[in-house]
Amino acid sequence: MSNPTPTLDLRWLYVDFNSYFASVEQEIDPRLRGKPVAVLPVMTDATSAIAASYEAKAFGVKTGTPIYEAKKMCPGLICVLAKHDKYVEYHQKILTEIDNHIPVTKVCSIDEVACSLMKNERTPERVTEIAAGIKRGLAKNVGQFIKCSIGVAPSKYLAKVATDMKKPDGLTILRGEDLPGRLLELKLRDLPGIGHNIELRLNNAGIHTMPQLFALQARHMRAIWGSVWGEKMWYYLRGIDLPDAETEATSSIGHSHVLAPEVRVPKEAYDVAKRLTMKAAARLRRANFYASRFSLSLRLESGQRFGLEAQCRASMDSFTFLELLEKMWAEIMREARGARVKKLGVTLYGLTATADIAVQQDLFDSLTAPAEEKRQQANETISKAMDKLNQKFGKNTVLLGMAAHGKKDGTSTKIAFTRIPDVEEFRE
Repeated sequence: MSNPTPTLDLRWLYVDFNSYFASVEQEIDPRLRGKPVAVLPVMTDATSAIAASYEAKAFGVKTGTPIYEAKKMCPGLICVLAKHDKYVEYHQKILTEIDNHIPVTKVCSIDEVACSLMKNERTPERVTEIAAGIKRGLAKNVGQFIKCSIGVAPSKYLAKVATDMKKPDGLTILRGEDLPGRLLELKLRDLPGIGHNIELRLNNAGIHTMPQLFALQARHMRAIWGSVWGEKMWYYLRGIDLPDAETEATSSIGHSHVLAPEVRVPKEAYDVAKRLTMKAAARLRRANFYASRFSLSLRLESGQRFGLEAQCRASMDSFTFLELLEKMWAEIMREARGARVKKLGVTLYGLTATADIAVQQDLFDSLTAPAEEKRQQANETISKAMDKLNQKFGKNTVLLGMAAHGKKDGTSTKIAFTRIPDVEEFRE
C-alpha cells in the first residue's frame, strides 16, 4: 500500500444517535421518558437487550445483556418490544433534517451518518455552528428525545471515534494538531475495529495501550490483524482517509427467520415460507429486478439441515417462486418425515435489471414461449396489484393460498447491521 500524502484539515462530520432504538421508544411513548428502558426482539426474559436507554445503562444494562440479568441489575427496568418500522420512519426524518444543514455523504447504519465537509466548512467555528444547527433541528422537527453525538476530524474513521468521546449529546472536534495526543488516553477497545479477538492478538504481541499501538509500523499492524484492515487502521488513526471499497451490486434478495415454537410444525412453517417468499418477491419488484434462481433452506429442531435450489425463467411475480417453493417443500418434507422446522430461509438469485431482461429471456425461448410470456405478464400484473393493495391497506391484506391470522410467524421485517429496510417493506 503506497503512502498517501497526509492532509489534516477537518474533513468529516459524523453523527451518531445515542441509544437510538430506546430514544425512539421514549419519543413516541411519554411514559418511558426518564425511565430505564430495554428494547427486546421478543417479549421473554430468555432473550437479550438489543438497545438500552441511558437510564438503563446507568445500571450496567447494555446491548447484549440477557434480560433475566438486566432485571436483577435494574429492578425498575421497563421492557418494550422493538418497533422496527418506527426506527426506519425516524431514520428517514433524521436524514431529511441533517440534509437541511449539510449533505449526507454516507449512511453508515440506522443510527450513524457521515458528512463530508467543504473547504469553507473546515474550521472549528463553522463545524460548531453546523453541529448546533443539526441538534436544534432534530429537537424541533424530529423529536426532543432524539439526541446525537457529533464528531469532527480529518478522517471519517476518527470522526466516528470522536462521537464516542463525549456522550450523550456531545460534540468533539479532533484537529490535526490534536493527533495523536487526545487519542492516547483512550483504551484499545474504544476504537472501532478492535473487538475482543483483535484486542487479544494485540495483547499477545505486547500491545496494551494506545501509545504502544501508535508506536507500531503499518506492516506490523497488518501482521497482527492478519489482514489489510490492520494496515488501514494505521492510516486512519493518523487522520488519513483511504478510498472506501467499492460496494458490490445487489446479487440476491431473501429472508430467513428462526420460527416461534408455535409455528414449527410443517403446515404452519410452510405458511411462513410462503410469506417470506412473497416478501422477497415484493422487494424484487420494488427494485425492478427479475430473478432466475430460487433457493430454500431449512434447519430442523434436531439440527438436520436441508437446502434446494432451482433455475427458472427470469421472473418477478410471486406465483413463479411459490410454485418452486411448493415443489421443494414437498421434496424436503418427504425426507424430513414431518419433523418440526426451527429455521428457514428463501433467496432469489440471478438478478437482472428490468432493462436487460429481454437478453435473459432469450435463453428460455421455445415453441411455447409466447404462451409462457403471456402467462408471466398476467402474473406480474396480479402481483403488482397485490403490492399496491398491501401498501395501501396494510401487509397481509392480500395473500396467496393462505388466510391472515394472528399468530406471530416471524416474518416481520427487522433492521439488520448490513441493510436498512425501506418503509414500504414493513407493509409487505
